[in-house]
Amino acid sequence: ITINKDTKVPNACLFTINKEDHTLGNIIKSQLLKDPQVLFAGYKVPHPLEHKIIIRVQTTPDYSPQEAFTNAITDLISELSLLEERFRV
Repeated sequence: ITINKDTKVPNACLFTINKEDHTLGNIIKSQLLKDPQVLFAGYKVPHPLEHKIIIRVQTTPDYSPQEAFTNAITDLISELSLLEERFRV
């Protein structure tokens, strides 16, 4: 994952994840939008032949995009672990 500050809008970052596609992009975007301090979350696949996604996150001034991204990933891991546990029972 590479992180670049977005210079066009305040308090925003671009996260580039290699070797991923719409599946991961959409689930991370959805999880980010559940956070009330996230003002914008979206993703794009630059080109169908490039296997990478770019996720743009903008947050409130007192909350960093990196923190929002980390929290979203942590929440997803716990949700998916719970789902896996329920399938095993």
